[in-house]
Amino acid sequence: VQVVESGGGLVQAGGSLRLSCVASGGNVNLNNAAWYRQVPGKERELVARIFTSGFANYADSVKDRFAISRDNAKNTVYLQMNSLSPEDTAVYYCNVLFSYRDYWGQGTQVTVSA
Repeated sequence: VQVVESGGGLVQAGGSLRLSCVASGGNVNLNNAAWYRQVPGKERELVARIFTSGFANYADSVKDRFAISRDNAKNTVYLQMNSLSPEDTAVYYCNVLFSYRDYWGQGTQVTVSA
């Protein structure tokens, strides 16, 4: 199973970015997938998770600004990030829970300038 993120970059405060996560191999599906983020010196934190039903939950810090979604046909999970602030600067990782195992991508850097 491979998990690959894309879509990170540099954006000004107040701007938007959309991250993508594609999973492939081993009949993997994205029924249970999540986005995490990590800054140097801090633990990786959960940003958003989407479940089989489509229900999603979010960290308090991103509620009403970020939205996680899934395209099963493309085996892709997205993270739409709006109203970005410098505090959102981090490496964002995609996590896929499949067949009782965790799979991680290599991460994509998001930098928000003031």
